[in-house]
Amino acid sequence: MSLQLKIDYPETLPDALQQTREQFEQEAKMAMAVKLFEMKRISSGVAAQLAGMDRVSFLLNLHHYGVPMIDLTEEELLSDA
Repeated sequence: MSLQLKIDYPETLPDALQQTREQFEQEAKMAMAVKLFEMKRISSGVAAQLAGMDRVSFLLNLHHYGVPMIDLTEEELLSDA
């Protein structure tokens, strides 16, 4: 079961961004998923589901939003090595 979130936005916003309504809404879903992932609130799998895509595609698109795929400190990297 999935729930639905309704967000009001100005009718002219997609045009102002030179996007169709569908493009704008997909980008908004992706931006929300990316931000929640960046904040470590959700996993990449949940974020991908929220964005409506598979996990690999989500991870490969993170660079468009300036978010690293892996965000580990130097200490964490050294402990993994």
